[in-house]
Amino acid sequence: MIRLTRLADYAVLLMTHMAHEWRKDPSRVMNAADLARETHIPGPTVSKILGAMSRGDLLTSHRGHAGGYALSRSPEDISASDIISVIEGPIALTECLDDDTDDCEIESLCGVRASWNRINGAITTALEGISLAQMATDQLAVFAVDDIAAPTGQEAH
Repeated sequence: MIRLTRLADYAVLLMTHMAHEWRKDPSRVMNAADLARETHIPGPTVSKILGAMSRGDLLTSHRGHAGGYALSRSPEDISASDIISVIEGPIALTECLDDDTDDCEIESLCGVRASWNRINGAITTALEGISLAQMATDQLAVFAVDDIAAPTGQEAH
């Protein structure tokens, strides 16, 4: 079974929530405690994700009394692949596709590596093609939330 870790799943949820808030106010800075309360993700997990997203250049951190985190760029410019890769590392469905490992004993005899490369490429391309903005819009449709307005001068997506 191919499955993301819970941390990656929470990271997508957290970033999608931040994209909702960005639509209301692109300059809003959100702190870990508020994000934990609003998303129902445990506080320590939110802090861990925020730190990783900041190190991965998907969020910018703001220090001080009104500090917190904000998206480093618009939700249209952040992909599902970007978020998952920050948490999980490069997308590699099998160990032989992971550039950081070199421990396959049958690599020279393997007849399916090319197929795994093609499959891995298709999944990576699909994840790169789904923006944070699209995920936020999809989530709005699922929950029928209609109170999210686009910032002045921008269309809702």
